Amino acid sequence: MKEKDRNLIRTLGVLSTVGITLVAATVIGLYIGLKLDEWLGTSPWLTILFLALGLFAGFKNLFTYVKKSQETQDDADKEDRE
Repeated sequence: MKEKDRNLIRTLGVLSTVGITLVAATVIGLYIGLKLDEWLGTSPWLTILFLALGLFAGFKNLFTYVKKSQETQDDADKEDRE
């Protein structure tokens, strides 16, 4: 297999985890918020807060993965030119 094909497969592997991490972070934040609201009786404030934190964490991971993927692709392009 060519090195360019390997880099493409590696990049697709990294990007395929983005959807899972975005959903997982959101669901975890929602779950924590719901349980804290149930325990403390502060509904819906902690749910909203932790849902927002989960979304923030998910999008932060998204941008991190995209940046890492772009750097990998840029490195592969440089090697191809040389």
